[in-house]
Amino acid sequence: MAKKAMIEREKKRQALVDRYAAKRAELKSVARDESKPMEERFKAQLKLAKLPRNSSATRLHNRCQLTGRPHGYYRKVRMSRIALRDLGSAGQIPGLVKSSW
Repeated sequence: MAKKAMIEREKKRQALVDRYAAKRAELKSVARDESKPMEERFKAQLKLAKLPRNSSATRLHNRCQLTGRPHGYYRKVRMSRIALRDLGSAGQIPGLVKSSW
């Protein structure tokens, strides 16, 4: 059950990242713009800090879509090495040939 919870948590985080991406980018550009007055940059920084923490793209992790495992993740197939090996041994992944494992 914990596996599905972690996968769902990542989906929620991804939704927040997508929802706030434009606003975050706009506030970051204002906060970094040296030509703007210091007060305006500071206000942009405060607004950026008030956005949800999980709306930052750095909070996202690559997780296996089957098991929720964050380690040993293959981006091409979006799953962990363990899930890939199990499905490969069962012959459920086209083009994957079992080697000496």
